[in-house]
Amino acid sequence: MDKKTIFGLNEILDIIPHRPPFLFVDRVIKFKPNKIIIAERTIRSDEPWFEGHFPQKAIMPGALVLDALAQTSGLLLGFTKKTTSDKENEPPKLFYLASSNVKFTSPAFPGETLELISESREKFENLYSYNVEATVGRKIVAKGILTLAAIEGEI
Repeated sequence: MDKKTIFGLNEILDIIPHRPPFLFVDRVIKFKPNKIIIAERTIRSDEPWFEGHFPQKAIMPGALVLDALAQTSGLLLGFTKKTTSDKENEPPKLFYLASSNVKFTSPAFPGETLELISESREKFENLYSYNVEATVGRKIVAKGILTLAAIEGEI
C-alpha cells in the first residue's frame, strides 16, 4: 500500500533551512498539528558518508539518524505554525539542543527507507520536547527524546 505524501520536498524546504547533503527528510506522510508527524527518508548508497562508514558494510551513522529525527521534529512545529496561523508567520528558527534516553537498536542500510516519527511532549518557553522514533519496516532503528530550542532574531 502506497503512503500518500502530505508535504513534499518543496514544502519541507520552505520550513527548515537544511539543504542537501544535510537534508534528511524526503517527504511527510502523516501530520496532525501540535501532535504527530511521520516523515520518510530513503537512504541512498551514493551519499558521501558511506565511503567511510563503513566501506565493507555501509550503515547510516547514528548521529545522522538523530539529525533526521530533529529535522522531522522541526517540521512538526513549522507545519503546525504554518497551518494553524491566520497570518503568514515565518517558521521559528530551531536548533537541536539535547537528546535523552536515545537507544540505537538496529542499523539502517542503503536502499532502506527510514520512517521518522515525532510526537509533541511539552513546551517550556522556547524549548520544545518530542518523543521520536526511527524505524525501517517493523525494525526500530532509534528511539528517544529530543529537545529543540527556538531562537528569535537574526542568526
